[in-house]
Amino acid sequence: MLATAGAVMVVCVLGPGPESRPASARASGAGDAVTGRPPDVDGAGSGERPGTAAPASRAALPLVLHYTASRRVSPGILARSFHTRGVGGRVAGHLLEVDLADRRVGVGLLHPPVVAARRKVSAMVRAQRAVAGVNGDFFNIGEVRAGVEATGAASGAEVDRGRPRKGAVPVGQRFGPPLPPAGSGEDVIGVDRKRVGHVSRLRLTGTIRSGRTVLPVRGLNQYALPVGGAGVFTSQWGTASRLRAVCGTDLRRNAPCSSDVAEVTVRRGVVADVRGTVGRGPIPRGTVVLVGREQAAAALRGLRRGDRVRVRYRLAGRHRYRFAIGGFRILHDGRPSAGLADAEAAPRTAAGVSRNGRRMYLMVVDGRSERSGGVTLAELARLMWQAGADDAVNLDGGGSSTLAIRRPRDRAATVRNTPSDGSERPVANGIGLFARR
Repeated sequence: MLATAGAVMVVCVLGPGPESRPASARASGAGDAVTGRPPDVDGAGSGERPGTAAPASRAALPLVLHYTASRRVSPGILARSFHTRGVGGRVAGHLLEVDLADRRVGVGLLHPPVVAARRKVSAMVRAQRAVAGVNGDFFNIGEVRAGVEATGAASGAEVDRGRPRKGAVPVGQRFGPPLPPAGSGEDVIGVDRKRVGHVSRLRLTGTIRSGRTVLPVRGLNQYALPVGGAGVFTSQWGTASRLRAVCGTDLRRNAPCSSDVAEVTVRRGVVADVRGTVGRGPIPRGTVVLVGREQAAAALRGLRRGDRVRVRYRLAGRHRYRFAIGGFRILHDGRPSAGLADAEAAPRTAAGVSRNGRRMYLMVVDGRSERSGGVTLAELARLMWQAGADDAVNLDGGGSSTLAIRRPRDRAATVRNTPSDGSERPVANGIGLFARR
């Protein structure tokens, strides 16, 4: 797919080529007094502090998935309730089972109108006329630096209707729990153009060219750029400040912001403005804003008004995704990923696909209550395998875990689980299920 705006050429090809707690309990920038973990390591949800580990004597309890109710949401979509017991005691949850081979079913990205924003899952389900949905990726929920705006943008990549919407931030800039040893911030789950589900990786590649200046594209509508890198911001970013993109490092989310930065506005393929600061505000269609830090900033400052610029980027991977969303792998070929934590029970959300990619499973487990204590990451992987998944990813958990269903004749969607914050939390994105006629 090729989009052009004057001399700016943006290649958006997706195809073969080269991750009830009150607000006071969320990350505040201080190290955790119990675990001693640094402030940029979270618990189950975006920006939440790690919880208390379950007693070691209970860590080996087996889980058996018991379904208590089931009903058809629409053709090809089955909603189930279940219970079990784990290290946190009683567990209650919900599962959406999707037949991807049924052409009356659609799967897509739930999202706010722009990348740098948040919405409740039920609101996104209603706005996009989905019949069901769950919350998605971890996101930029809060900031510890004075004067730096939390963007609300997701950590991982997004593909919406076959086009890249954003790339993945550096691993050290992610929100959420630490990745397992083989995990990647570029992991996604999605559905390809042949309606087959996959868990794989998507890597952002591309170039910024102007005369003899050639820079690799290291970011697309991202709240964090790699040290020394340049990123592209489009009209999909929204009006939020782009300053957060030059803060932190590849290893430390809460490190200071860089002072060596530059921002270039390119309108219809021609440089319209060059600045030594990073701004905010809407980006018109046909315009891109290039943000650089350190080495990339020096190169961008060398551009002048009137220079012609060509920008190309793509999300490259093994599959041509129609829809994809970030999340880190917890199940691979029917086996739990090595090194998954098996002590901290919490609310969780996961998404997975069957071995042949023709079925998708969306699971939300309640937690932090007497009714349901939640599950560990290792337990979540085992539950997804019992549900039928062969590959699965962990999505944002804690107070973000939400499952909403809208009957086709209803305008509003109803939250079916019990969010642990006591009410539904606005999130960065989600996975939506759609009924097609």
